[in-house]
Amino acid sequence: MSTVTPISKNILIVAGDVSGDLHAAGLIRALKAADPDVRITAIGGIQMKSVSDEFLFDLASKGASGFIEPLKKMPMWIRLMNQIRDYMETQNPVALIVVDFYGFNHQILGMAKHRNIPAYYYVTPQVWASRQYRAKRLAALTKKMFVIYPFEPEFHQKFGGNAVFLGNPLLDIMPRPSDKNYNISDRKTHAWKLGLLPGSRMGEIKRLVPVFYQAFKETLKEFPHTQAYMFLLPDADENLFLDLIGEKPHANFHLVKDKNYELRSQMDFLLACSGTATLENALLGVPMVVAYKLFWPTYQIAKMVIKVPYISLVNLLSRKAVVKELIQQDATPRALAAETMAMFQNPQKLADMREDLLKLRASLGEPGVAARAAQDILNDLKQN
Repeated sequence: MSTVTPISKNILIVAGDVSGDLHAAGLIRALKAADPDVRITAIGGIQMKSVSDEFLFDLASKGASGFIEPLKKMPMWIRLMNQIRDYMETQNPVALIVVDFYGFNHQILGMAKHRNIPAYYYVTPQVWASRQYRAKRLAALTKKMFVIYPFEPEFHQKFGGNAVFLGNPLLDIMPRPSDKNYNISDRKTHAWKLGLLPGSRMGEIKRLVPVFYQAFKETLKEFPHTQAYMFLLPDADENLFLDLIGEKPHANFHLVKDKNYELRSQMDFLLACSGTATLENALLGVPMVVAYKLFWPTYQIAKMVIKVPYISLVNLLSRKAVVKELIQQDATPRALAAETMAMFQNPQKLADMREDLLKLRASLGEPGVAARAAQDILNDLKQN
């Protein structure tokens, strides 16, 4: 690690997965716009790398979910934590900002606390859904938390946390919902657009790609003109997805890398892995069914610790079952296809779900979230 003179406005930002990388990159741009003298050192993904002054490690591509899978990556975590510890001691950043990814980031927060480096949590983990005891630890380790749902400040307050809701940062990047007309004259011959979102982590992708593809093929039996679009991350290897499908893809099947949600917003219906993508779909007003399959031991542990009635953000925030959830053994091609065909057979169901999703969007604030958070952090640092 270099021992050059620390820079007075150096901020260290750490994110550990794809969605965190996206939100962190937006915050970095906002920090630099508010104060061009700020220097950002980042650990995250390709989005953060493109806007940071110094990039230490691509953690987003190495992330693992669940309880057991991350243990396999323990040697990497230890090496990276040692690197961050050296960085803090030699560069003495004026602040640490962490984004989601609790398992790794709470340890980095502990390092900052020990060195009296003020720490901020941008996009807090969903501790209200499981392991609520973590909220007390977050309160002790952070100067301020920027939460992304309107009910969270009150929750964190009970544990002594300083949490503020400035809006959901997805609103900064999501386009306005496009107009959609579900008045289909001939439903059987209509070329329905079915989107497939198998997740961003490798475990999710391996478990859901074959299931989603077979669900599409089942749907073709009743709606043969359906076009399916499987959405890949920008740096994804298409051959991996083709291998997981295990056969020559149907002519109506397409692997796509979407830009700015343009194509996804045009979908009639989506098969989506539980996670941030479901909230993105809601903000676009695109109806969906949510599926999730975990490594079996991880699923058994999750059942014991999760304290909420739904797995999808859409249902949790709506406090009712707006979208169908198919979990573990229930997430079969036949079940997903049945839900899809029921929607195509009755487009009014699509219209009703879209209306519920757009109501949810209205509850999450206004764009400009990253800019408001950046100004809040910089004002805070000036006072110190």
